[in-house]
This record gives sequence, structure tokens and C-alpha cells, in this order.
Amino acid sequence: MPAADKNEEFWRDFLSHPDSLMRTGRRFFTRLPADPRCRLCAAPFRGGGGRVMRLIGKRQSSVNPNYCNSCEKVLIKHHGGAEVEGSLLFADIRGSTGLAEKMTPTGFREVLDRFYSTASEVVFGNDGMVDKFVGDELVAVFPPLLSAERHAERAVKTARDLLRATGHADPGGPWAPIGAGVHTGRVWFGAVGEGTHVEMTVVGDPVNVAARLAARAEAGEILVSAAAAEKAGLEASLRRQTLELKGREEPIEVVSLRVDSQDVAEVMN
Repeated sequence: MPAADKNEEFWRDFLSHPDSLMRTGRRFFTRLPADPRCRLCAAPFRGGGGRVMRLIGKRQSSVNPNYCNSCEKVLIKHHGGAEVEGSLLFADIRGSTGLAEKMTPTGFREVLDRFYSTASEVVFGNDGMVDKFVGDELVAVFPPLLSAERHAERAVKTARDLLRATGHADPGGPWAPIGAGVHTGRVWFGAVGEGTHVEMTVVGDPVNVAARLAARAEAGEILVSAAAAEKAGLEASLRRQTLELKGREEPIEVVSLRVDSQDVAEVMN
């Protein structure tokens, strides 16, 4: 079998079958203090948690700081990926330009660092993977690897938890105004890059849709596509609207959620 076919077979099996050992390991790793963490297995790199990881042979890669040495080896060995159904979450800080204007560069950087740390903790705590941070934006993916058929539900819960963690349900308001978008569909997931410079990524139209939804969301709002809402088991009685998204010919039906809304606590069946 050609190497490309073997890698595709590996990724399809890896992503499509819930891995109880990896899920248990990630939940243990997330309880250990210290960010940043490996974006795949959630192993912490610094502090006490980092010292524990080094005892079992896990440490931050010297080539790619986003992954531990163990996960990097997997990505290099199995270059390529496969198509699976999954859910995407995009979330970013609304009005970040105006926010930065009112703060010192160091102060704004502290806000971003707090956002990165908070978002990572929430994503990992809900069986998701951090694909990347781009400026003030989080991109997270929820393949069936960790949550089986509940990937859409996990993505919605992560968005809701993130808004709460950034203060949107607090009387004083959020410390970072966040808007989010969630979509479900078939995506290509795998390792891209050359040699040791590999990255885990996800591509496909659902990625674009999730990004467009996040761009349309207001501060404190989660726009969930109808496809993701159905897969997540959101109540069919929730109000829906149809949106025109930039760059797309067909409009999309969405559900709007807010953490301060009375129906958020009961949106799941």
C-alpha cells in the first residue's frame, strides 16, 4: 500500500474511533498546572505540570513549540490526513483594535495571553483540540476522536463556557468581549508541512462557514448553524434566522445563543 494511502487510513481510523485512553490522558493532563500545552495531547510544558511530563518523556518540541515531542513524531510519521465529520468553533475578541488603543501594548498583550490560556483550558476541558490562535481569534476543532457523535454538542458547550469564562454572564460585564460561531460538516483533518515543520490543521468549507459565523456574531453571541444545532441536540423551538454570509451564494440558517439568555441553560434536549 502506498505511503499516502497508509497515512490516510491511519488518520481516518485515528479520528473516527473514540480513544478512551487519549481522552483519559488529556483529562489528567489538563488538571496539571501550566500553559502553554501541546495542542494535541494537552501535556503542559512549564511549571510543576511540565516537570511531571518530563518524567514520562514528554517535553515541548524544540522545532515546533505547539506540540510535545511525542505528538510531533506522530505528525511527522503520518504526514497527511483524512476526511471525517467534525465540528468547528471560531471565537474572537470583538473590538480588539479599539481595546488595544485604550491600553499599553504590554497591557493588551496580557489580555491576549489571558484569552489564550482561558480558551485553551475550556477547549481541552470539552474534548476539543486547539487548531490555532490567530491574533485575537481562536480556532478549535472537535473530531469524533474524543467525543464520538457528541462533537457538535461539545463545540456548542465550549462556546458557551468560553463566554462565561470571559465574564459575559457577570454583572460587571466581560473582561474580553467575545463573539463565536459553530458549524458541523465534513472536513479534512491531518498533518501538513515539510519535514519536521509540520502542523495539525483542518480544512474544508465547514471551516469557512464557522469563520463567517464568528465574524457575524455580536459580542456575547454564539451563532450556531442549523446543521450543528441539530447535531448538538438544541431545542427545535429556539428562534432561528437566515443569514447571508460573505463569499457564499447560499444563505444559512442559524440559532443565536447568549449566556445571559434564560433559554441557554436548557437548550440541550
